Amino acid sequence: MENHKGKFETGKVLLLSVAHFFHDVYTAFLAPLLPYLRESMGISLTFAGILSVVQRLPTLFNPFVGILAERTKSRYFVIFTPAVTAVSMSLMAVAPHKIFLVLLVLISGISSSFFHVPSPVMMRKVSGSRIGMGMSFYMVGGELARSVGPIAVVGAIELWGLKGITYFIPTGILASVMLFFRLRRISIAESIQTNSSMEYLKVFRKFLPLISTIALILFFRAAMKSALTFYLPVYITGHGDSKIWAGISLSILQAAGVVGTMFAGTISDKIGRRSMMVIATSAAPVLFFGFLYTTGVLQMVFLVLCGLFLFATGPVFLAIVNEYKTEHHNFVNAVFMTSTFLIGATMVMIVGVLGDIFTLETTYHIVGLFAFLAIPFSFRIPKKQ
Repeated sequence: MENHKGKFETGKVLLLSVAHFFHDVYTAFLAPLLPYLRESMGISLTFAGILSVVQRLPTLFNPFVGILAERTKSRYFVIFTPAVTAVSMSLMAVAPHKIFLVLLVLISGISSSFFHVPSPVMMRKVSGSRIGMGMSFYMVGGELARSVGPIAVVGAIELWGLKGITYFIPTGILASVMLFFRLRRISIAESIQTNSSMEYLKVFRKFLPLISTIALILFFRAAMKSALTFYLPVYITGHGDSKIWAGISLSILQAAGVVGTMFAGTISDKIGRRSMMVIATSAAPVLFFGFLYTTGVLQMVFLVLCGLFLFATGPVFLAIVNEYKTEHHNFVNAVFMTSTFLIGATMVMIVGVLGDIFTLETTYHIVGLFAFLAIPFSFRIPKKQ
């Protein structure tokens, strides 16, 4: 049901944010698990990157998921995927062979695609005229999950060993049960009239200039973001710190991301999407180098500040895409999600390979310099969306 009155429906907005949290808290397990998997199974950084690529491989089919979401009651995708993702990610710790790791992350990737394509569109419909604020709430759910996830994983392993992660499975199933009773009667995403593939092709061609600009910004920032969000535990332990501190550091970064996403969308409602994008793309790499060249408390301060701006672009991108004038928001959102995840997966793989070749320390300097190239493309974001 489209929100024609421009009303910000707080209850539904919070519910979708909670759904995002329950789903993404499980996908956040992979990064903090890497130091343990490297010990128990002897996986390399390159193989770790492969796992991330495999997890994101299903995003190639996101446009088709978007078309399917427009023709079905896509709220059921949002309801049941947290349970599927919970089971697949929680079983990684007891996988008997590397091939099972690959299979489990693939299942979680398929589940993630079916969650992330329709859920932002559902959020747009209940955010009224304050789409930026709605997307901030949506992203807060995801970033909060990625802050809680590493601490939960490390805590479970310290208490019960690697098998302790399987104890999180019932929580994911219960989350889907709760969402079923709360979301099943809410007609947020409605089916639309069936369209031909040619019409979707026309929509894509019209959307291409905007998505190309967004993709370029994502491309130049993705390596730095991957280095911090995926390889930070390995980087921290490589400098002599404990695995526990590595997990805590990742949670600190993600917590900063929660704050960044909470305010970025709302601020962009006031100062404009382009202005917010320029600020975020300019500040993040500067603060990233501050993190690299400091130690102790000051290093954590720079990590927090970098996290604020590193994640600030998320709700702004979602607001831009979901304000795009089209009847096919599921489809254009799917194209955006495909671009986001594929670029991210490619960069995770590249960072892993470079880390094996040059060391992670050198790789961090390379990706930091690369991120500055996103700044000029942020000026190409349209002023009005």
